[in-house]
Amino acid sequence: MFQWLQQMFSRPEQAEAPPVPVAAPPAPAPAPLAPAARSAVSFEQQDTVNRLFNHWLFGIEGEPEFDVTEVEAQVLEALGAIVNSKQSGSALVRRMPGMLPQLLQSLRSDTFSGAQLARTISSDVVLVAAVIRLANSSLIGTGTQITSVEHAVMLIGQEGLRHLITSVAFRPIIDMNSGHFTRTLAPRIWDHSERCAVANRQLAEAMGIDPFEAFLAGLVQNVGLIVALRIMDQVAKEDRRLGSELFCAELVRHTRALTCGIGREWHFPETVTRAIDEQGGMKKGAVVSPLGRLLTLTDYLGKVRILVENNLAMFNDPALFGSLPPHAAEAYSALAPIDDPAAAPQEAGSAP
Repeated sequence: MFQWLQQMFSRPEQAEAPPVPVAAPPAPAPAPLAPAARSAVSFEQQDTVNRLFNHWLFGIEGEPEFDVTEVEAQVLEALGAIVNSKQSGSALVRRMPGMLPQLLQSLRSDTFSGAQLARTISSDVVLVAAVIRLANSSLIGTGTQITSVEHAVMLIGQEGLRHLITSVAFRPIIDMNSGHFTRTLAPRIWDHSERCAVANRQLAEAMGIDPFEAFLAGLVQNVGLIVALRIMDQVAKEDRRLGSELFCAELVRHTRALTCGIGREWHFPETVTRAIDEQGGMKKGAVVSPLGRLLTLTDYLGKVRILVENNLAMFNDPALFGSLPPHAAEAYSALAPIDDPAAAPQEAGSAP
């Protein structure tokens, strides 16, 4: 899947003159490992926030159980079987709507036709709502409101449309007739993922990271977890008592592995799957890639911000905000709630 995304997002190749052969320079001596290669957030901070976030995610009041319950063990066994089998993880994820490749192909050209794009977008009610909403969000306070899809397309521009369409492409359909865990947890998980994607895109260039790869990593990092919700619904049925400490720890390990497997099937760049994989097995002092460090920071601060918004953590708590890198404040600001109804996961049947 990423191969055609990459082809459509890249510019048409230009003919280049053959390079002039030059003598290879001597190999430089290995550079010492810089402190910045370590995680952007301490192990203790991540452990604390992940525990609080999981309590909120599963709706746990008071102290959760520590040991895995019988039902939780069955869920983990089913997940482990999928991760360790030859079953296609991507088959468990929603297929991309057929019109989106056509839109992304149109966006390759520097002389793209706004009128043509508008006609294509107009055939998808979800995209219409998303495009107009995004365009109007940039005009707040001006007294102007856009109702024309073509006008919205020209205002947003190519880059904005690329990220918007990619976000819609990977947004999971949530069947509101599904089980408790999908209905309750999936919207919360997707909200966190989209916030991370937006923040990653804003911070990436200054950190020497490809903005689209950063956006993609934030957006798809929890795909495996959303798949796991369906398994929870199937195994737990009416039992809603999931969320023990050990269950959540194992759940992270299994779902990150599932996400990475899906990413490889879809031919995501190695930098994206590596960054996601690094989040699943974070250890004290582990060396982390540049994108992995960015994803660690936005994942952490995204959870902190959601906890603060739900009065489950205090803003500027030294234990949560201390010793973070200088760009943490910018990241926290970029993780504001996405005020876009089209950004919420779609209910089954709403897509054409």
